[in-house]
Amino acid sequence: MSVANISAADVNKLRQATGAGMMDCRKALMESEGDFEKAIDYLRKKGQKVAANRSDRDAKEGVVIARSHTSGDYGVIVQLSSETDFVSKNQEFIDFANTVTDLALAHQPADIEALKALKMDDATIGDKLLEMVAKIGEKIDVVRYEQLSGSAVVPYIHGNYRIGVLVSLNKDYNDTTAAAGRDVAMQIAAMNPLGVDSDSIPADVVEREKAIAIEQIVAEGKPADMAEKIAAGKLNKFFKENTLLNQLFVKDGSITVKDYLNNAANGMTVADFRRAAIG
Repeated sequence: MSVANISAADVNKLRQATGAGMMDCRKALMESEGDFEKAIDYLRKKGQKVAANRSDRDAKEGVVIARSHTSGDYGVIVQLSSETDFVSKNQEFIDFANTVTDLALAHQPADIEALKALKMDDATIGDKLLEMVAKIGEKIDVVRYEQLSGSAVVPYIHGNYRIGVLVSLNKDYNDTTAAAGRDVAMQIAAMNPLGVDSDSIPADVVEREKAIAIEQIVAEGKPADMAEKIAAGKLNKFFKENTLLNQLFVKDGSITVKDYLNNAANGMTVADFRRAAIG
């Protein structure tokens, strides 16, 4: 096909397929002598070049999507990054993140690379990301991908896609676990606990907190033989503030999250959770 035979309809068809600009599509068709598939490859290569040129840019904006499978026993979090909130608030960007999340739920890839290799329409998710880079001109990527399974996995998205949470409960999925799970997921979004309970906090973190407490106590002039006992009290306070089940429930400060769950259903507790946030 000669340059003269590249019609506006051809250019528009390529634009609709790739989302690239009209001039970029025309140039792609010219460079590929009118071959539609080669033109798509040309634009993808252009996206790769744009991505490389912007690899040193900070991409601190974006969206977080948290969603569970209809079975209620599995969920994923996908965090898609951008450089500006102008892009992250664009509906096309949000729709793309939702589509990626749907594919992740359907295929349950092992990691981000496997996620990017999944098919999306006529290409892979990785290819589509590069097309978006070429079209938008910002560094865009899947920067976090979390999976969680359990008896009941409940998702929550907070603050216009700024925080995504998955919480796994030890009871089967039903209306009660769904409601309780959402409340607890809101707690996780707001309070950002370090773990489910004291047993889930890494030993090095506990030791560091204890060492800091002892140093503070000694600096206050307390006897060294009292430091251990006082430090133990400070450590208990640390656990109450930073472990999910021991935190005061944000909707009712007279009870803990552990109490709330047990009141909702006898023996119900949190098995695990995941939290991802922008910024």
